Amino acid sequence: MATIAEVAEAAGVSISTVSYALSGKRSIKPATRDKVLAVAQELGYVPHASARMLAAQRTQIIAVSEPVHPDTDDTAHMTFAMETTKAARAANYDTLLLVHDDAVEGMARSAGTGLTDGIIVLDVDEDDPRVALSRTLACPTVFIGLPADTDGLICVDLDFEEAAARAVDMLVDAGHRAIGLISHREETLERGSNFPRRFRRAFERRAAERGVDHATVYPRGHTADGPVRRLLEQLPDLDGVVLNTTADVAATLSANLELHGRVVPRDVSVIAAGVSFSTARFRVPFDTMPLDARASCAAAMELLVEAIESHAPTPQIRLLRAEYRDAGSVIVRNGAPPSVAPETPGEAAPDDAPALQP
Repeated sequence: MATIAEVAEAAGVSISTVSYALSGKRSIKPATRDKVLAVAQELGYVPHASARMLAAQRTQIIAVSEPVHPDTDDTAHMTFAMETTKAARAANYDTLLLVHDDAVEGMARSAGTGLTDGIIVLDVDEDDPRVALSRTLACPTVFIGLPADTDGLICVDLDFEEAAARAVDMLVDAGHRAIGLISHREETLERGSNFPRRFRRAFERRAAERGVDHATVYPRGHTADGPVRRLLEQLPDLDGVVLNTTADVAATLSANLELHGRVVPRDVSVIAAGVSFSTARFRVPFDTMPLDARASCAAAMELLVEAIESHAPTPQIRLLRAEYRDAGSVIVRNGAPPSVAPETPGEAAPDDAPALQP
């Protein structure tokens, strides 16, 4: 490997000139800089990492804002962080994880010091304070999630509204007339987490449009015991359940229904939609429309890198359609014609691959 002295000799300049050309610390003639860079490439000279970054006026670091809350799902949290890191490495960037509960301060610090080239925002709330901050930053920001105010933002997310409506349609078209939604814990919705609110609204709107009895319940612990009891109190003829909840609650649904004499799918059909887990290893696997962390993070990183390189971020919202995975947990009742859910184009993840939610 060539040394900086050999590059200087071959280019006919001083070592300091080579250093300035590669680091960008001082202004030199464009022709001299081009000559030094050409010689360095020809000789295979690799400068110190910091010099390379300064020459490009980039740090090659992406900040990932993912605050930890009392109700944070640790597995989902780290899965999205890891998928973001993988997507960043594929684009030749490193990541800096910001987990302090004061997410605004962490973002402002990393952007204000020039530490990062761009920011990925995870665990987005509907009224997220990071939205206003992102509009003031010089570095581009991409949200994985939809805040209430998306004006001027770049956002990527699962189309939770479409997934909720499709789950209702699947059950209604299969003859079900009393459908319950098991949502997330109330503290998660009260905190303002965007996706469970969006899913709940879309579920209730579509069920009303289809003219079926419906109810929404919220876990208070880590099992489906309470949600099942409350659903049966509100819907004695319960014959369909949509899950948009956590894995611990979903995993106990079948057993808790059986305690009340209901068997999946004989008596109650189940669809897990917009969820953060696979049901393939449940005692009774469920039809699922999962959130694919890999797809979401890859799409967000693609948009962020484009914004960094173009120096002109284009505000946009990219919603990803969930793939429908049929596990046989929905059956046709009363002679209703079966509803076939179209597959999402592209390569599907393995049935037991985790697809986790921020």
